[in-house]
Amino acid sequence: MSKILIVEDETQLARFVELELIHEGNTVDKAEDGRVGLDMALSINYDLILLDVMLPGINGFEVLRRIRAKKETPVILLTARDAVMDKVSGLDAGADDYITKPFAIEELLARIRVALKRKAGAVTASRQLTINNVTMDLDRHEVLAAGNLVELTHYEFELLRILMENCNIVLDRERLISEIWGYDFDGETNVVDVYVRHLRTKIDDKYGIKLIQTVRGVGYVIKEGQL
Repeated sequence: MSKILIVEDETQLARFVELELIHEGNTVDKAEDGRVGLDMALSINYDLILLDVMLPGINGFEVLRRIRAKKETPVILLTARDAVMDKVSGLDAGADDYITKPFAIEELLARIRVALKRKAGAVTASRQLTINNVTMDLDRHEVLAAGNLVELTHYEFELLRILMENCNIVLDRERLISEIWGYDFDGETNVVDVYVRHLRTKIDDKYGIKLIQTVRGVGYVIKEGQL
């Protein structure tokens, strides 16, 4: 049984989702205002939060940023927006997933299960990966490049982790999306390319480290020994 918070100002939608979640064996709290939802999210330990973007009081992106400053509770954004950059903005702010309205309840429930499974299977053992003067501490969620701390967003960190764990193996965009976000974006989305550019700016360009390589027509790879 999971404890889930729904922050959604569309009363009928919130009630419909609540009933489906209860039917699945979960306990559910609701809030119709961004400020109220934020207070509940920070004061109560939820297993997952469903968060609308367009909310009265405080919008969903700001609520998410404030939650992420304090907690790592899985958050799925609910919104009518469907632009790629809106998706990227939400994920950059720390969302675990993003679903646009209207949505099929079966799809939402599936994404909730993925997010909860990912949380339950989170790695707790202290591990480090070091390649080409870049060190990733999986326990501390830190990355050092040439001895300097690199500030990464959640999904930048996850993309770098997958590439480092699969050193010398070329990974295509579809696999990266599946590994990191747990489902496929629309075929035309360039979300992986956007995050690779972010990593190159923060690591490759800043510290002169040739870390992430593009394999034209295939995907991306980190090759050991190339500085």
